[in-house]
Amino acid sequence: MNLEKFFRNGMMAASLLGLFTLACSSDDGGAVLPQPEAEPEPEPEPEPEPEPAQLDQLKLVLETNADIALAVYSDSVSTAEALKAAIATLIAEPTEENLSAAKTAWRVAREPYGQSEVYRFRASPIDDSNYDPEDGEDGPEGDINAWPLGEALIDYVQIGTDFGQDEVGVTTHETGVEGDIPPNNIINSTEIVIDADLLANTASAEDEHDVIAGYHAIEFLLWGQDLGADGSPDREAREQGDNTGGQRPATDFALDETCTNGIDNLAQKSQNCIRRATYLEVAVDKLIADLSSVRDAWAEGAEYRTAFTDVDDIDTANAKLLEILTGMGTLAEGELGGERMQIALSANSQEDEHSCFSDNTHRDIVLNAKGVSNSYYGQYAGYDSTLDGETDEVTSAVDGYGIDDYLAELGEDELKTAVEAALTETEVNYAAIDAKARDGMPVDLLILDALSDDAQPMRDMIVSLNAEAVQIANIAIELGIGNADDVVDPEASACDTQDPTAECP
Repeated sequence: MNLEKFFRNGMMAASLLGLFTLACSSDDGGAVLPQPEAEPEPEPEPEPEPEPAQLDQLKLVLETNADIALAVYSDSVSTAEALKAAIATLIAEPTEENLSAAKTAWRVAREPYGQSEVYRFRASPIDDSNYDPEDGEDGPEGDINAWPLGEALIDYVQIGTDFGQDEVGVTTHETGVEGDIPPNNIINSTEIVIDADLLANTASAEDEHDVIAGYHAIEFLLWGQDLGADGSPDREAREQGDNTGGQRPATDFALDETCTNGIDNLAQKSQNCIRRATYLEVAVDKLIADLSSVRDAWAEGAEYRTAFTDVDDIDTANAKLLEILTGMGTLAEGELGGERMQIALSANSQEDEHSCFSDNTHRDIVLNAKGVSNSYYGQYAGYDSTLDGETDEVTSAVDGYGIDDYLAELGEDELKTAVEAALTETEVNYAAIDAKARDGMPVDLLILDALSDDAQPMRDMIVSLNAEAVQIANIAIELGIGNADDVVDPEASACDTQDPTAECP
């Protein structure tokens, strides 16, 4: 007998019997108490998925875009303040020299502002004060840069072949001017107080022939209608090669018996010269106030800028990038190519030129196109303060992280090349328009015959803006953040910019 095995088995059995006895005994007569179930270990919280690496790069694009906006609007305010000073000098001493200086100040003020218009069409401060596109646009853009102007509603005009009743007539307005327009207007309606509240009643009519505020109201008051030097109707003067712009005399601001006004009554003339000076002062003050409100919304810490740049996820960042692309694409094709160029070209309509009184439309074209490039390359060089075609005022210049840098980091080399080729083609075309104007052939002469050799740069520019907008839309499409209609608002223009001589419906 194996004693070791016997004792081992026996002791094991005894141990088991003791355990069984303990488990079944209790103080209440042998009832068995249920044993609590062990609580399961809590599952660990899932780790949040990391944001895609490109979020940081997109934030840089947004910050740079905001930096450029602040810079360009800051320069717009400072040049408008310089314009105010020049106007004050003109009013104090209405000489031809001081009138010329005020005109120069107006042209310089357009240099930074023209580059700002790429910030439109995206519910930003220029178009929408509460940044909500669902309730319509209520920003100050219409008070700053609306056109064509209701010049006949503001001051005296001459009706000619290029300025018929359809162009200068006003169907609806809220100014208080009574009677036929012309000859009645704000300047000669002495019972109307000229102040900021009056000028706020601008662009309220459906046809917008009641535009009375902003850059172009000041332009008209400085230049007058673009008629020939001998007062001949404008189209006839242009066909004879007169491209000097408006010819308003400095005596239209004289505060003594030398005052001129287009009417014969001496007492009324003197009153009108005083009121014309007042109108200029009020208009430039309102312009500065409106521009300042937009500038301040882009300042560091401002509500809009914070909402635009402070993004925490890739979807929000992509939505903001799409806003930038929408401003670029809609300005390029719909607004600049269509509304500002093709309408005037196809109809040979100087009234539809953007800056028709000063013959400065070529600069509007150049500067708007530059604004699109600024947003793409993340750069703002500054502006031309001497009007010689060279950027020299660089105090506010920005050199940041652009969409081009972002596409490079994503490896979108083919797309990047295509976009930049389109931007370069547009630059070639706007440089040709600018060169013609500097050589004595401004836009009002280029549009006399849409099919002429002289008009070739205009036609080429419109087509290249169409191609440029396609490539800008391709950025959204390739990155999966939007489609062509998201980038180029189909309601922006009815013009077919693939056919630049076709009249716009």
